Amino acid sequence: MLKSVNAGVLEVTYEEAGEANDKIVLLLHGFPYDIYAYDEVTPLLVSAGCRVITPYLRGYGPTRFLSAETPRSGQQAVLAHDLLALIDTLEIPKAVLAGYDWGGRAGCIVAALWPERARGLVTVNGYNVHDVPGSTEPSRPENEQRHWYQYYFHGERGRKGLEQNRYELCKLLWRLWSPNWKFEEKTYARTAASFDNPDFVDVVIHSYRVRYGLVPGDPAVEETEQRLTAQPKIGVPTIAIDGDADGVMPIGGCEDHARYFTGPYKRIVLPRIGHNPPQEAPKAFADAVLALV
Repeated sequence: MLKSVNAGVLEVTYEEAGEANDKIVLLLHGFPYDIYAYDEVTPLLVSAGCRVITPYLRGYGPTRFLSAETPRSGQQAVLAHDLLALIDTLEIPKAVLAGYDWGGRAGCIVAALWPERARGLVTVNGYNVHDVPGSTEPSRPENEQRHWYQYYFHGERGRKGLEQNRYELCKLLWRLWSPNWKFEEKTYARTAASFDNPDFVDVVIHSYRVRYGLVPGDPAVEETEQRLTAQPKIGVPTIAIDGDADGVMPIGGCEDHARYFTGPYKRIVLPRIGHNPPQEAPKAFADAVLALV
């Protein structure tokens, strides 16, 4: 059932399923996806007795900013504060946080800085917190090539390209990032409707510029952003998932990320799975969540 609530600077639209209880799971999508990524995960969790909440992130679907004055930021700290505000507004004392890409980043940050709110963490690609001060250091050429779209968004040509060709561009990213996933056009089209949000382009462009220090962030979360420069460790029970066919993350995935986790930690590698495990391998993703519930 779709619901909406004012939480922080947003009117957040989210899907809720399952009976009210303390086995709460928040499922968090990334770019360029939306809540439909969890269509097959949610029933598996509900059948195991979970209460499942899946929000549209800022800039996606029917989620809206409450004020025209709020910066349309897509930086990592605002995503974490959005998640924390939703948890507080829904009066959730503690939940399993599960996500990938932008959503996984929000989950990682809340688990790191506010661990009392996270019963556990499922994170695709492991430690998903940007090292903004270190973003000027080059990576292997093979990894740099995977991030072409980020560099494209750094210029105004890329902004116009996303604005004018968002349907085609984001579908290209789906194909490149999940080369073995043969999704149907109707599957993509259903999600692509979320990209018609009036703030989608601004939020996305800001996200891919601020992470490289090219533009300023939202002053309201500067303190949190500064705390993230220390790359804080995560102490809650964590399961990290890598798809071995992920076409966007660095080669090798999160194989060396154990050093960022001080609590119980397990890494799972999914054969032939790309950047979108909940939609490509829903049972494996749900099993990871249930192992922490």
